[in-house]
Amino acid sequence: MTLTVPGPHGDREVRISSPSRVLWPEAGITKRDLAEYLVTVGDAFVRANGDRPISLQRFPGGVDGEQFFSKNPPKGAPDYVRSVTVTYPSARSHPQLVIDEPAVAVWAAQMNTVVFHPWASRAEDSDHPDQLRIDLDPQPGTDFSDTVPIAHELRKVLDEAGLTTWIKTSGNRGLHVFAPIVPEYEFLDVRHAVIAAARELERRMPDRVTTAWWKEERGQRVFVDFNQANRDRTMAGAYSPRALAHASVSTPITWDELDTADPTTFTIRTVPERLASVGDPWESMGQSPASIAPLLAWWERDLSNGLGELPFPPDYPKMPGEPPRVQPSRAKKA
Repeated sequence: MTLTVPGPHGDREVRISSPSRVLWPEAGITKRDLAEYLVTVGDAFVRANGDRPISLQRFPGGVDGEQFFSKNPPKGAPDYVRSVTVTYPSARSHPQLVIDEPAVAVWAAQMNTVVFHPWASRAEDSDHPDQLRIDLDPQPGTDFSDTVPIAHELRKVLDEAGLTTWIKTSGNRGLHVFAPIVPEYEFLDVRHAVIAAARELERRMPDRVTTAWWKEERGQRVFVDFNQANRDRTMAGAYSPRALAHASVSTPITWDELDTADPTTFTIRTVPERLASVGDPWESMGQSPASIAPLLAWWERDLSNGLGELPFPPDYPKMPGEPPRVQPSRAKKA
């Protein structure tokens, strides 16, 4: 079948092969349903995820099958699909896909893309993030309801640092808190700003919040995943579907909605109607970026008080000041 996809340069005709292929067996949602969803939410989707290097999480056999990540545009991409060269933590450079219009997202769905993972930086300046992102990740024994009061307190923390915050469901059990920032610092600095905010949050809610990288140290608390602020670390974008049985969507909400929000109700089938009735809560998100300089001052304060660097992801090169990448229980045995 062919879908007509409106966009800034007029309509595009995007071919969808095997439209009846079921991608979400439990929900009975097909490849055609996914493509039509992306057409319907196209403007909001591109506003949130466009003009950024983006990774595609693809599921050729549906969400219950094998998956892989695709970063550079595959061969045979339409002429309206572009890429930008980015530098990875290994110092290797490579072209990465950029979404500029809804037709590109629909074309990605044609390749069985389910989850879209945009960078925190713009395509034209990929080394300097323009978003500070904080992932509130419930650990075993906690759930979405536990993240709600934490998100409210995090909003206060970031407000004290001069940042305006926006929030969305992760599409799973957590919450993602975003703040638009001036793209004047590199990823490592933004990571340090996130760590500073996370530590302040942890000090205020020590029984509910943890910055412990090792799972054995987290307990039944919500983990503030500071490593999502690293270069080439991404989370599901706003309005991106998730590879979960009920076809959930990572959905922007207002702070007023947070206390009563039920993330299980935000799905491929329901989000288009929500967008049509309540609008896009993130429509004006990037209009007032702020500096992370106050958070970096907090980082320096914590350094002077003996709090140093935290562990990096295992695929990263060894970083200056990083503690040993050894699970604490194993280190004790050694």
